[in-house]
Amino acid sequence: MAHLLHQTFETQVRRIPDKTALVREGRRSSYADIDGLSAALAASLRAQGIGRGDRVALFLDNSEHMVAALYAVLRIGAVFMPVNTLTKADKLAYVLADAEAAALVTQHALAEVARQALALAPGVRNCWLADDGYPAPAQALPGQLAYPPAAEGAQARAPDEGATIDQDLAAILYTSGSTGRPKGVMLSHRNMLSALGSVSGYLGLHEHDVITCALPLAFDYGLYQVLMAFALGATVLLERSFTYPARVLQDMAREGATVFAGVPTMFAMLLGMDLSSFDLRSLRLVTNTAAALPVSHIRRIRDAFPQATLFSMYGLTECKRVSYLPPEQLDIRPQSVGRGMPNEELWLVDEQGRRLPHGSTGELVVRGSHVMRGYWKQPQASAERLRPGPLPGEMVLYTGDVFRSDEEGWLYFVARKDDIIKSRGEKVSPREVENVLHELAGVQQAAVVGVPDELLGEAIKAFVVLAPGQVLDQRAVLRHCQARLESFMVPRQVEFVPELPQTDNGKVRRASLL
Repeated sequence: MAHLLHQTFETQVRRIPDKTALVREGRRSSYADIDGLSAALAASLRAQGIGRGDRVALFLDNSEHMVAALYAVLRIGAVFMPVNTLTKADKLAYVLADAEAAALVTQHALAEVARQALALAPGVRNCWLADDGYPAPAQALPGQLAYPPAAEGAQARAPDEGATIDQDLAAILYTSGSTGRPKGVMLSHRNMLSALGSVSGYLGLHEHDVITCALPLAFDYGLYQVLMAFALGATVLLERSFTYPARVLQDMAREGATVFAGVPTMFAMLLGMDLSSFDLRSLRLVTNTAAALPVSHIRRIRDAFPQATLFSMYGLTECKRVSYLPPEQLDIRPQSVGRGMPNEELWLVDEQGRRLPHGSTGELVVRGSHVMRGYWKQPQASAERLRPGPLPGEMVLYTGDVFRSDEEGWLYFVARKDDIIKSRGEKVSPREVENVLHELAGVQQAAVVGVPDELLGEAIKAFVVLAPGQVLDQRAVLRHCQARLESFMVPRQVEFVPELPQTDNGKVRRASLL
């Protein structure tokens, strides 16, 4: 039984070394290929004094280099920190300095951003630079080494992780919130193995799956597509991004993809396309998280992929995943994000922290072995989220998300505590208004925020993205809302925009709309 995250991968290397582990832009890498690349980097990291507990930032795009690097870091007992490739130099410098990173692994295309960041974070001792086909930088980066290492070291095996145990940190995932500095979510090997096992179990993933990942591997939803696949011996169809969805669909058809993981913005793009020219009959699972799907999108996704099973899920970086809606419940309660997944306990609390019965509305609390260890070097923020649980000595996660439950315990997302709009003395859930907006023909995406108003306290403002070729005006939107919402929930303002600002993981950045 694997007690450490990378041991799940090493098991597959021994069992099926020649099987295709990764497909990227038509290039195939076997489990043995990824293992060789990973082992060589691990040996090079170790040779430079990187070891147990050291933090290593991975500033790489979706590639075999990124996948091999995260396992290389783990197998020497160090901690990997994936950083989104869209990150600017000042934010990258902040992450490197905050984490006291010992090393950075990046690529030619990102060398200039890395150079600027390293100048602001001089504590980083070495930088490994992968050849991604872009011109090499004219000037070497501080402490630059080649990735893959030189041929003479390529066969070297990294020493065993030694004293590493499952409570040691495996990763620090920096959140990309809408405001303030990002926080480093600390996850142990045990945290990640627990989440991996639970999610892959209820999804019914297996070694014959071809899992499509067009999400950044710096985003935990994308990262876990690889971790789950490699733990099972499956194949990952790894896309650089979802910028060109037709290309992704072509790759899925060619490779016989069986699983597609998406977020609402990706599904909005797909539903605006003619999908009839892509042979996706092999697709058996479609999953969504990051933000809840509008009910209208759920119906259209099921129509678009009638042979596939849709899983609507909810989670957050601090514990990876919280709940899923069993597919047979989609027609019964399509707005629900389900109930807890295996090996966890959930409940709602009021503002005083008292547990609420089913049929109530309150903050969601999560108990389980997948809950983070805390925020890196932020004890106050950690104490706000991690509080004493029902058993002596344990801590549970207060999510900061407001849910309501029905009498059977099914969960319905209401809002982030900070996103609740208070208008005319009433509390308004942005999601409830957004669901109604998505039902209006011609609306591709919608987001709702509260804006200051002398009379109302906060007035509801809707931002609407129209589908290509569609025409609507404010009066049509308001008429639609007035027919379906209570008066205090109807937007006072409607603004049409070409797109909605998003965080790195596909959530709408509401603060940028204010």
